[in-house]
Amino acid sequence: MNKKIPVGVIGATGAVGQRFISLLADHPWFEITDLLASSRSAGRRYGDAVNWVLSDPLPRHIAEMPVRQADAGQADARVQFSALPASDARTLEPLFASKGHYIFSNASAFRMAEDVPLVITEVNPEHLDMIPVQQQRRGWDGFIVCNANCTTTHLVGALHPLHQTFGVDKVFVATLQAASGAGYPGIPAMDLIDNVVPHTYGEEEKVETEPRKIMGTFVDGRFDFADMTLTAHCHRVPVLDGHTEAVSVALRQSASRDDIIDAFRSYRQLPQKLNLPSAPDPAVVLVEGTNRPQPRLDRMAGRGMATVVGRIRPCNLLDWRFSLLGHNTIRGAAGGSILNAELMAYWGKL
Repeated sequence: MNKKIPVGVIGATGAVGQRFISLLADHPWFEITDLLASSRSAGRRYGDAVNWVLSDPLPRHIAEMPVRQADAGQADARVQFSALPASDARTLEPLFASKGHYIFSNASAFRMAEDVPLVITEVNPEHLDMIPVQQQRRGWDGFIVCNANCTTTHLVGALHPLHQTFGVDKVFVATLQAASGAGYPGIPAMDLIDNVVPHTYGEEEKVETEPRKIMGTFVDGRFDFADMTLTAHCHRVPVLDGHTEAVSVALRQSASRDDIIDAFRSYRQLPQKLNLPSAPDPAVVLVEGTNRPQPRLDRMAGRGMATVVGRIRPCNLLDWRFSLLGHNTIRGAAGGSILNAELMAYWGKL
C-alpha cells in the first residue's frame, strides 16, 4: 500500500473496540481516524472516556483523539470496524452502510442474514461476491460484512481442512469458553470463580448454524449451506482469554491419523499465499502431547490469529476427536474482521 487507508472503530470504548484499536494502532495498511461510541463518551478524549482493560498499553496518539457519537451515523473514514453489541448493531450498522460506509462487523446481528457475507478469510473469501447483491437489494452504497462468532471461528478453522479433504458429516463439540468472551466486566467473579457456567445466551445455536453458512457455497446470488450436522455444548470457564473446544467428527471419506495430520499441516489458504499482514502462517498449529493445547501456553500462536489443534485420536462415537484452542478476542473477534478488510484492500475494493 502506497498510502494507508483511513478506518474507524464503532463502539471504540468497549472490550472488542479496544482490541480493534490495539491491532490497528500500528497496522501497515490502515490508519485509525475515527473513534465512535455512545453519547456518554462523545466529546471526550479517548483516554478519558475509556476504561482500558488490555495488557497492551493504550497508544498515546489514540488516547489524545476525540470520541464522536456513533448514533449519528457520521464518520470521516469510509471503512469502519464495528464492535457494537448486537442490539445496537441492528440499527446503527445499516445506518452507516446506507451512507456509503464499509462495515466490517464483529456483531451477531446480521451474520445469518441471507444477503450478508459471514466470512473466515481462509475458508470462504468467494462469499464476498454477495456484496453487490446486498447493495442492490438494500439500495446501499456501503455494505456489511460479518466475521463469525469467536467459538465458531476456531471450530471452522479446524474443520475446514478436514472438510475440503475428506468431507465432514457430523460434529459434536463441547466448549470451555474464556471469561473475556462475555465482554467487560462480563460475568461477576462470584458466579465464575470456582465454577463452570453453562451457556444460555444463544451461543450453542450460533455454533450449530454459522459453520454451515461459512463452509457452504455461494451460487447464483445465494448461499447454500453445507450439508453437515453439528451439536454443541457451550460453557463459560474461569480463563481470561482463549476458548478450548473438544471436538468429535464423522468424515464422509475414511482417513487415518496420518491423513488427518497431513490435512492440517498442508492447510495453506489465500491469506497465507497473499501474505496478508494479519494472516497467521500456518493457520492451524499442531501441538504434541496429551496435555496440549492449553490457554496460557497456546492462545498467542500466530500472534493470536492461529487455531491450535492437539490430541488427535480415534473417537468411539464418531470417527476422530481432537482438542482445539483459539484466542477469542484476537482471531475470534477484532482480528477476524481486520483480516477480512485486508483481503478486500488487497483486491483494491476499499
